[in-house]
Amino acid sequence: MKHRILWAAAAAVLGAGVIAAPFSLSAAEAPAPFQKSPPGEYAALREQLAARFGGRTPKEWGETVTGVKTRLAGGGMAIALTFDACGSPRGKGFDATLIGFLERERIPATLFVSGLWIEANPELFRRLASNPLFEIANHGHRHRPASVSGQKAYGIQGTRDVGEVVDEIELNARRIEEVTGRRPAFYRSGTAHYDEVAVEIAAALGQRVAGYSLLGDAGATFSAQQVRDALLKARPGDIALLHMNHPESGTAAGVMAAIPELRRRGFRFVPLSDVAVE
Repeated sequence: MKHRILWAAAAAVLGAGVIAAPFSLSAAEAPAPFQKSPPGEYAALREQLAARFGGRTPKEWGETVTGVKTRLAGGGMAIALTFDACGSPRGKGFDATLIGFLERERIPATLFVSGLWIEANPELFRRLASNPLFEIANHGHRHRPASVSGQKAYGIQGTRDVGEVVDEIELNARRIEEVTGRRPAFYRSGTAHYDEVAVEIAAALGQRVAGYSLLGDAGATFSAQQVRDALLKARPGDIALLHMNHPESGTAAGVMAAIPELRRRGFRFVPLSDVAVE
């Protein structure tokens, strides 16, 4: 599959923020294994972005730096449920109870999936990507904070320069596209930490950086009651951050307890690409 970065169209991609739902992929149609050695086209892209952003010194660091989208735009009672699959040594699991509930209740969600998690769960990833309820988004090639200077978050080493930022974003975007047939529209770094230069690099790669406005499970450390209580504080337009890779956590039970009440209050659930973000 050819990969092209159309610089002239980047603004239009970012402004629209819309991708089609993933389509079903049979085992016979499964693509060849992801090629870890970037071709010449990729090397040229990497060099171009290094020249464009390499002289920049970031001034911001955190979860809500300039360019990070944290809420849904417009009116209405929409909430976006987003679930990270991180793929760290203790984060390669799958919360089948949680995903089964979303499927039974027909609740759309955006799944931010890292390259590490995909490698640990390739067939499961294909199944999730084939379900039109779920929008697949980019959680980074190696689940690293997005920095051009090696900033750490929660003890995790961030990317150290422009080239590593490009690798972290683009390699996983291409991996996802190989499986789903659709390039992801949204990116969230490992730990959801960035500097503003890394956010601009993501934009140049056609990726909108999605933060959050509602902390749903605090890295899958909340109890079921805490998850429920957090979600019941939702306001229209919230983007909720939760996790789908820790079946031992209270996330599933908390989500299942909160959803009926949120529905009773008139909220509806949307994937990020169904609405504008701000």
